[in-house]
Amino acid sequence: MRPRIVLGTLTALATLLSVTACGSGSAANSAGGNPYQLVEAGTIHVGTLSDAPPNVYLKDGKFTGFDNDLFTAVAAKIGLKVQFASTDFSALLSQVANHKFDVGSSSITITEARKKTVDFSNGYDFGYFGLDVPAGSPVSTFDQLSGKRVVVVQGTVQDDYATKNNLNPVRVPDYNSALNQLKAGTVEAWISPAEIGEKSAADSGGKVVLAQKRLSPAPTAFAVAHDHAKLLEALNKALDQVIADGTWTKLQEQYYPGRPVPADFKPGSGSVAFAPVTGAAASPTS
Repeated sequence: MRPRIVLGTLTALATLLSVTACGSGSAANSAGGNPYQLVEAGTIHVGTLSDAPPNVYLKDGKFTGFDNDLFTAVAAKIGLKVQFASTDFSALLSQVANHKFDVGSSSITITEARKKTVDFSNGYDFGYFGLDVPAGSPVSTFDQLSGKRVVVVQGTVQDDYATKNNLNPVRVPDYNSALNQLKAGTVEAWISPAEIGEKSAADSGGKVVLAQKRLSPAPTAFAVAHDHAKLLEALNKALDQVIADGTWTKLQEQYYPGRPVPADFKPGSGSVAFAPVTGAAASPTS
């Protein structure tokens, strides 16, 4: 009887060890299956806008534009699927900070004030402030905006600019609303991201013109929550990869054909060589 008891005991012990080992493995796999602390393992949820071409917009039901196509390429380098969702810009950074979204993608200019809410990836693009006015308007420069009724999208750096320059702006939640105010004549000018303002003017049938543009003081970047350091590191590494493999240049040429590139602008970490943008000479810094 003793051999059978010993054998049975050993069998039970082996089974227990096997179950324990499997359990430990599952726990380890579970812990390691979401190293970037995403809302959903394997999929990165991105907050963006739907009405700001050519930067971020919807086309045939698909989120696209320079920023979103670039981010999709970045996520692919990390092996992550991308799920975009539309939101208002004024809410985007707090939604990233509160983990509703893993990332914010919407030509977000890096500012010291915004750094208090989120962290930023390395800069991936430069941008200009645009001055959109109705066709035939006497307003042609930013210096003429004092005392004028000006519209901006709430929470943007254009909003900051208008506030700092005591323009008492009309604030709206999205770019379509800003453009509609201008077309309706309820405002005299719209301070826009110039790429968006230029596209809106081109699509207006001659009703709106981009009167002037000036270089934004800081680059644009993807926004990430403060406690997502591993994700931020991975995004920065992948961003350099899509710059090095020519994707960044290809998307620049696709969405901003002929747009001047500032002589001192270097995307990503700044340490990666990138192909020059065809037909886009270096621009002045003002």
